[in-house]
Amino acid sequence: MDTTVFDEAERRTWAGRAEAYAAGFAKLCAHPVPLLLDAAGVRQGTRVLDVGTGTGTAAAAACARGAAVAAVDAEPGMVTLAARTAPDAEVRLAALPGLPFPDDAFDAVVGNFVLNHVGRPRAALAELHRVTRPGGRIALTVWAAPAAAGQALLGRAVQAAGATRPAHLPALAPDDDFPRTEQGFADLLRTAGFTDASCRTLAWDHRATPEEWWSGPAAGVATIGQTVVSQQPATIAEIRRHYDLLSAEFTGPDGMLVLPHTALLAHGRG
Repeated sequence: MDTTVFDEAERRTWAGRAEAYAAGFAKLCAHPVPLLLDAAGVRQGTRVLDVGTGTGTAAAAACARGAAVAAVDAEPGMVTLAARTAPDAEVRLAALPGLPFPDDAFDAVVGNFVLNHVGRPRAALAELHRVTRPGGRIALTVWAAPAAAGQALLGRAVQAAGATRPAHLPALAPDDDFPRTEQGFADLLRTAGFTDASCRTLAWDHRATPEEWWSGPAAGVATIGQTVVSQQPATIAEIRRHYDLLSAEFTGPDGMLVLPHTALLAHGRG
């Protein structure tokens, strides 16, 4: 299947940014991993696919449970990092919705926030259903909408500075999108053929230093980072000024940011 303009923008956004992601946002994204693996029934001997593995956090955790793990990511730098993080996993370069695996290849499929990065979520789910054996399990996370207060901090700083999302970062086409709600996410799984689909909201506080939380956007990581680095230097400085001001809302007595986040965890059976 041809890639969308959204997919192409994602490839450009993440190219060469694996190390910067690992230093900051990857720590945030690691939080749901134990619950994700539990929802997929990952244990000793389970054949697991970790799709959109990123730095390999979920793949390594699945290996630690004794699973036989394959992991894929669309960004070569992430594949390199994941292979180091999860040396017992088979890590390959691949992108949804075209996976290099036969039908019914896995007992369990997990994807930690991968659907936030694909241009055709329904086609991606259909492909994940194809590689999940009948009766096998899938578990996926996406960010909830609207964003929790901590997740919105950086976007508020961008908005306060009068900056806008650049044209080379297209939003997901409305016809390809789905409601980022418990019902909407569960329905996405059902439409792809998964049964017993359900979804729940996860909420947690992520702790980081102000400099650590700023480091990702400053390095162009993710859409928010690409928005920041696409601005003129004076605007970037203004974004940083507003970020410092707004960060006071989340700063604890020890100087650490305490950032509330929410995500959706959906699971079902093939």
